[in-house]
Amino acid sequence: MTIYAVYGATGHTGRLVTTELLSRGKDVVLSGRDSSGLAALGHPRIHVAAADDPDALHALAETADVLINCAGPFAITGQPVAQAAAEAGCHYVDHSVEIHPVRRIYDTLTEQAQRAGITMIPSLSFYGGLGDLLAGAVARAVPDIDRITVAYAVTNWKMTTGAVNTARLLFADTERIGYENGALRTGFVEPRNAVFAFPPPVGPRTVIAPVPFPEPFTIPRHTPVCSVEAQLTARTFEEEQAFTSEHVDSAERAASEFTIAAQVLAANGSASGSLRGRDLWRAGALASVEAAVRIAEGAVKSGVLAPADAFDARDFLRTLADRDAFTLDLPAES
Repeated sequence: MTIYAVYGATGHTGRLVTTELLSRGKDVVLSGRDSSGLAALGHPRIHVAAADDPDALHALAETADVLINCAGPFAITGQPVAQAAAEAGCHYVDHSVEIHPVRRIYDTLTEQAQRAGITMIPSLSFYGGLGDLLAGAVARAVPDIDRITVAYAVTNWKMTTGAVNTARLLFADTERIGYENGALRTGFVEPRNAVFAFPPPVGPRTVIAPVPFPEPFTIPRHTPVCSVEAQLTARTFEEEQAFTSEHVDSAERAASEFTIAAQVLAANGSASGSLRGRDLWRAGALASVEAAVRIAEGAVKSGVLAPADAFDARDFLRTLADRDAFTLDLPAES
């Protein structure tokens, strides 16, 4: 039987991922650094491993066929956990929203993953992952693309401790990675306020542009495009509860509402698509589990891949919509 390891299993995302895997009848090992927290989960198979303990991480990866890393910030956990997976020949999926750890995995582990015949997909979660998949799905309707914008409208987001720590790292980042004129650009970028026209019922909203999400790095890996930008509604971080809700219960945390829109522009046409739902945490967890199961079933090529490079984006999103992760609106293919 395929064994799935969940790293960061005691956190909110880790619990959601574990619940979904178990609901599908999967064999699961729960892992993280907190031995007492893991024991309290009451699961028969646990493996204690800190992010700075390569031997313990390697031992974890050797017990599993697929490892899902749910422990942020990924600037700390991403590389060591992914490295352990690559060395053990274990498939890897993570929830990173940070573009630098995503790029580091591509830069350092691509050849090793290909030699080992494993699939590694960093940033398969709500931010980054769903945006990449949506852009890939919409882009199939437009030839000769000039610009892709992925915009997130999020309200009532209640961040976990890991998410708060990640947000602080993102805000402090002065080496932003962007994609303009067909090339990656790295350096300081002054964020601006812009207006993005989300589909009804959200409508036009003020957004922070750009936000340092992974799409400018991942989308060009599967879609020919000149420029890519990710945006987020300014109100998301203006809501007081976003930074003061680290200890709310799961029911309260599930009350977020979201719309993700992808706008694809070309000289001879354009297209847009969107998805809308509640509980961004659950949507991200379902996405990573769906990816892990598909990888385990052997239908994915080896290497370090963007989500829409690993999977048929339309099929993947429709599967998540069928599982009530969100409602989906896509343009007809050209």
